[in-house]
Amino acid sequence: MGRRAAGTDISSLAVFLTETKTSVFSPAELRRIQTWAKRYIPKINLHAPAARQGDWEDSGYHRNIDGRKTWAVRKMLQVVLNAVSQFDGLREQKLVRCALLRTAQWALDCREDVPPVREVRARFMVAVNEMVEGARQFAKAAREGGCTNADSLCLLRSAVGVEDEPRITELGHPALILTSPPYPGVHVLYHRWQVLGRRETPAPFWIAGTLDGAGASYYTFGDRKNVPRYYEHAREAFASVARVSSRKTVVAQMVAFSEPDWQLPAYLEVMHDCGFIEQKHPALANEQDGRVWRSVPNRKWYADKGGATSGSKEVVLFHKIR
Repeated sequence: MGRRAAGTDISSLAVFLTETKTSVFSPAELRRIQTWAKRYIPKINLHAPAARQGDWEDSGYHRNIDGRKTWAVRKMLQVVLNAVSQFDGLREQKLVRCALLRTAQWALDCREDVPPVREVRARFMVAVNEMVEGARQFAKAAREGGCTNADSLCLLRSAVGVEDEPRITELGHPALILTSPPYPGVHVLYHRWQVLGRRETPAPFWIAGTLDGAGASYYTFGDRKNVPRYYEHAREAFASVARVSSRKTVVAQMVAFSEPDWQLPAYLEVMHDCGFIEQKHPALANEQDGRVWRSVPNRKWYADKGGATSGSKEVVLFHKIR
């Protein structure tokens, strides 16, 4: 649509994904990726030697994917990552890594069994083709809107202190700030996959070629059992968001609560303390409180087994500076 966009996140994995998905690829780049995939993926050979990626292994990024049931998928990932270096362009390498991430998550994350390599290989081909086609459509729409890669900025940093980030402030006040902050009191694992009985692995960072190095609470405003600390972090973040906003800026966010009866009012109080006032839109509302609520999509299987808990619904909030 021709909009200038900037984003921040404290997860290197999230920044990697966003940088890749907002890249405006050239037709030549996408042709090279598809040609490589058609030639290489059907011939992936697990019996061929694969160069050891010692630093990643030694740092624990292969944890819980090197066992009897998972070693074949891990070996395939290693073989493909070694082959990715065949691309001269970093952007092309990143798109292939993205497709490999999607494939590996399908194969390993929250499954009772690990599929055979032939199925993983076929799924990888599908993922590459789907992502190339998606990138092609995105590039077409972006060019029609007058966008280039220079219009999109992805920063690995916290929202706290963003008012002192020159690369953000030089863009002027944003028209829209869209975010989904961590959910207070709700268990969400942002930085790990769970393999065969919920054994955690940092493998997605290895596949993306980015570093993790932080525990779960780093990505969630603190331990979910320490809700007061959550609100302290939220206040720090939204105080900075307020400083880059104008009275015309709309802050839209989706958030869920383990105990919404008291946690939602406390959350709104934090927003008020940071200088925001809630904007309700009766025409959009689907609940009696005048807000928009929806079921959280793509929940883990063990979360779905718990049924329709409070944390399974999230609210859409709109705010502006007072």
